[in-house]
Amino acid sequence: MPSRPPTHAFDTATTTLPTLRRGSQLHETERRLNAVLNNASVAIFLMDDRQHCVYMNRAAELLTGYSLSDVLARDCPLHDIVHHTYPDGRPFPLEECAIDRAFPENNQERGEEVFVHKDGHFYPVGFTASPIRDDAARIIGTIIEVRDITEEKAAAERQRLLTNELNHRVKNTLATVQSIAAQTFRGKTDEAARRMFDARMVALSNTHNVLTCENWESASLRSVVESALAPHALAEIDTARFDLVGPDTRLHPKVAVTLAMALHELMTNAAKYGALSVPEGRVSVRWALLPMDDGERLDLTWTETGGPPVETPSRRGFGTRLIERQLPMEFDGSAEINFSPEGVVCRLAIPLTALGWHGQDVVLGRGA
Repeated sequence: MPSRPPTHAFDTATTTLPTLRRGSQLHETERRLNAVLNNASVAIFLMDDRQHCVYMNRAAELLTGYSLSDVLARDCPLHDIVHHTYPDGRPFPLEECAIDRAFPENNQERGEEVFVHKDGHFYPVGFTASPIRDDAARIIGTIIEVRDITEEKAAAERQRLLTNELNHRVKNTLATVQSIAAQTFRGKTDEAARRMFDARMVALSNTHNVLTCENWESASLRSVVESALAPHALAEIDTARFDLVGPDTRLHPKVAVTLAMALHELMTNAAKYGALSVPEGRVSVRWALLPMDDGERLDLTWTETGGPPVETPSRRGFGTRLIERQLPMEFDGSAEINFSPEGVVCRLAIPLTALGWHGQDVVLGRGA
């Protein structure tokens, strides 16, 4: 049967105009999306379910050295084009690739890898790979964001070298001070005082080592405590002599150095006169982090038990003055040493937010 002709001119128009309008809207959306993606500074790759790249923006072409037409012409997984070899020359199998793991494991992957440029040189990248799902929640591909982190790596390495050089020079300075002290003290003081001075220099040096490992941004509270007690703890067969209990946190470098010196003085006194001077003595170091209006406060208690009876000293020595004066003066905290006959008890309270540092929120995991 022949088809019925339209009854008026708008019949044909009404069947084609919506289609044309939808096509025009789709073209405009695609044009805008391409403009956004090509203006982005981060490289963006769109992968299909075979791990083949079906789209890459302008930044991705500049990053890899390949154009989209180059990649499409290869008709293989993108991994085999830009990520096929380890820097040491070993082949890099697709199944070992963390980026491509986002598709089979249905999971977002983040990390760092090393890509191979079209001209053959290697370069480090940071990436985020996320699965793409259709309306039925089935995974149909992967979107990957990649950025070149060569400059970041170089800056971090320069910072590491500078920090190590600073620590080296500080240690040289401490060694020079020890040498000058040795010449000055020779024949003018007893050997015990000389050993005490040297021990304090070593304690200060050990704290610098802890901070160097953290690029002088902050230091682990537990590491500071363990480092301060290490000279005596390492010599002990009975590990139960020390009881360290408390949550870890990050300390400002200035707090770390002063706290380490205070603990060193307490340990030295305990080894000479207190709980550590007899085999049955024990030392407990317990701390807690208490909330304050503007952050946290560290409450730390040093307790000695099982040692000889304690007598209140007739005068305040260097260690006692350091603990009772410097901590409150520098950090607006408090310090109290109780020379109880059963054993020395020292209580410290230090506001940890009185001194902030650049990047503190990131280090403490409070960043956005």
